Amino acid sequence: MALTASQTLASFAVDFRDRPIRDHVLTYAKYCLIDTVAAATYGAEFPWSKAVMAYAARYGVGGTSTVLGNASMRVHAPMAALANGALAHAFEMDGIREPSAGVHAGATIAPAALAVGEESEADGLSVLKAFILGTEVASRIGVASHHSPEKIGFHAPGMTGPFGSAIAAGLLMGLDAEGLTNALGIAGSLTSGLMTFSKARHGSMVKRLHPGRAAESGVLAARLAASGFEGPESILDGKFGFLDAYCRDLPQEMSALTADLGEDWETLRTGLKRYACHANAQTATQSACDLQGRHKFDPREVHHITIEGNERLIGRHDNTEPLDIMQGQYSVPFCVALALYRDPNDPRSFSSESVNDQEIRALARKVRVTTMPTKSVRHTRMTVQLLDGSVLINDCAEYKGMPTNPVSLDDITIKFKNLTRSLGERRSDVLFDRLVTLERQDRLPFG
Repeated sequence: MALTASQTLASFAVDFRDRPIRDHVLTYAKYCLIDTVAAATYGAEFPWSKAVMAYAARYGVGGTSTVLGNASMRVHAPMAALANGALAHAFEMDGIREPSAGVHAGATIAPAALAVGEESEADGLSVLKAFILGTEVASRIGVASHHSPEKIGFHAPGMTGPFGSAIAAGLLMGLDAEGLTNALGIAGSLTSGLMTFSKARHGSMVKRLHPGRAAESGVLAARLAASGFEGPESILDGKFGFLDAYCRDLPQEMSALTADLGEDWETLRTGLKRYACHANAQTATQSACDLQGRHKFDPREVHHITIEGNERLIGRHDNTEPLDIMQGQYSVPFCVALALYRDPNDPRSFSSESVNDQEIRALARKVRVTTMPTKSVRHTRMTVQLLDGSVLINDCAEYKGMPTNPVSLDDITIKFKNLTRSLGERRSDVLFDRLVTLERQDRLPFG
């Protein structure tokens, strides 16, 4: 009998646990983990993060896994995965698969790998491999689903994340292929997260929870599988499985689950953000900076701005009147207006003060979002018309940090140092030096 997709993926992951992975893939995986640690450390400062951290501290007592942003807080691995996933996604600074497939590996798979890696005293190379293989599985599921779950109201990171984090956690726990197949089967019933936050007037902080729950769910699935708990081997490609249930009659691509495994690594498709806003606002924000840098215009001289982009911008990212910073980070008009008045390279510019700034709000109301023929959800074209009649145009197909326009080690270093100021310069430097040599570390560097 032919193997199911989850059996094939589980066997692949176990096989590569003991095989070498190319150096450039390991290097980029390090960048992704460094990015996650930075985003989570910065994310720990916010009220919604503190609520999750307090929950983890209360119910994770006695564990050995670090909650990032508070090195003295040690909890059990599921609680660390929950907290660190929520912290990494707390301020829209975590990495995302490009082209988009609804996968936030930095906020779902990395927290699970770090939590279980620390608990099991795994070496750095093993943690990197677990992250790479978990990302491979989650990304393939995301690609296969063609964003169909989000079209019917499910938030994709909560859908794909449990599978990838189950693989990462299970590998570090020493599960064999049968165990990982069960972990995937269990993870499928733990997928969750609704898109209501993108339409509601209040309660948008729940979005921050979705990746954390995905990370926690993967650890739970792997732990249950390690205890002999079983899950269906047909969870991905069977009747009432993931694709059948969440994609229904919408587009899906079953072959993407297992085609060319080990040939073209999904980790290399992770985009690392420059700005603290949704991925769909990155190119428009970059265009605003580029146009102002070239033409030196005063934002008060703007008559109106038109942003053309993919249809996903309409209804989801075209809010001109955000009520709080979370809605602001999701709003292309707000992010563009902020970029013309503040420095978007500093995440601290994305603040409640900025949301309530009357000049920024007035400019956001002058931004119109419309569609243009493009398959890329990131590609945008900006047209700025000034009061004197001048017209400025910028076309941006990729933001800095996309795999096609990758970050350098210097870029990673700058972002890490900026986001980890709360640690103090010395602690930040020591942590970075250990993370950048993670494949040579005997243990994770949080102790």
